[in-house]
Amino acid sequence: MTEGRVPVLDPASARAEAARLRDRFAEGASERDAQRILPHEQVRELAASGLLAITVPAAHGGADLPVEVVADVIRLISQGDPNLGQIPQSHFAYVNSLRLSAAPAQQAFFFGEVLAGKMFGNAQSELGTKHVRDYRATLLPAGEGEWVLNADKGYCTGALFADWIPVLAHLDVDGPLHVAWVERHTEGVTVVDDWDGVGQRTTASGGVRLVDVTVTEDLLTPFHATFDGRPQTYGSFAQTLHAAIDAGIARAAVTEAAAFVTTTSRPYPDAGVDRHADDPLVVHAFGELEVAVRGAEALLAEAARAVDRANADLTAETAGAASLALAAARAATTRASVEAASRLFELAGTRSALGRLNLDRHWRNARTHTLHDPAAWKIQHLGRHVLDGVLPPSHGQI
Repeated sequence: MTEGRVPVLDPASARAEAARLRDRFAEGASERDAQRILPHEQVRELAASGLLAITVPAAHGGADLPVEVVADVIRLISQGDPNLGQIPQSHFAYVNSLRLSAAPAQQAFFFGEVLAGKMFGNAQSELGTKHVRDYRATLLPAGEGEWVLNADKGYCTGALFADWIPVLAHLDVDGPLHVAWVERHTEGVTVVDDWDGVGQRTTASGGVRLVDVTVTEDLLTPFHATFDGRPQTYGSFAQTLHAAIDAGIARAAVTEAAAFVTTTSRPYPDAGVDRHADDPLVVHAFGELEVAVRGAEALLAEAARAVDRANADLTAETAGAASLALAAARAATTRASVEAASRLFELAGTRSALGRLNLDRHWRNARTHTLHDPAAWKIQHLGRHVLDGVLPPSHGQI
């Protein structure tokens, strides 16, 4: 390892490090959720581990690991604490954006930042616009090679912990969308810790306010180029990460439910058993949940491989196949996470509902994160393809 750089991990070491951090992060996950303690220390440990650099291209000194490994890493981290699985989601998405649309000099600089342990946040969504892909933020000319940016962004997961905040904005009035790369502590930038979601409570998904922030031309990358008439896996890669978070939540809920049932729950008298875990209705229900969670995990793994296949041979058909695979994975992981986290109480019994145990955090996390974009639209795209062979649209949410 070069001084000042994070480790460059191979697939086996990346998975092993993610498993180690899963166990570390699980230790205080419930308390952090209950007290809304933001995981500054854990984010620093995640960055220092080298896991945030695993998608940096090999040509720039990175590990360049396949999407299948990235999905495993996020899934494992999310089992321990899904907040820490979600915080770097935008980081990985914008590393991917740099791969797809940045100039060589920009790639060299920003990939170097990632290899030095720096993290990207995001300032993309805006509150009060017509829909989630409608943006008002505009970069206005301010002289030769300079632009000025005023913006009010919401749902800015990870921005509070970030070194760089990629801000999505139009280049000039009604111009194409660009990413303005703004350092976290630039004058005029305020990160507002006002996230009050019922779940994913420590992702710091609050607001970013930018007032008269100067952005130079070398810190602008053409986001629109990712989607302008060419096949892309930007959307399916981002969806892989979201599916991995939900798969991690689902597995954590089943694991904790099983631990509670085998150590704490009392049997129902009509079952005629001494141990609640021997009640045939309980055993059957756990079997049903295991089928759902294993199915979701398998669909996630296959979807990640579909993205890797598309990246190796990128056409409209392979990109569409990756999006369809992710549609199935997102639908399955949504259902599995919400169902497992809800049935936990049905199986564990009355005692599991005690507030001090905070077992409801699994359901709150699942219900909150799965609202990111509707699973029903994933199923719609799958149905259209089955009926008419229609490939999904090309955007960042499929």
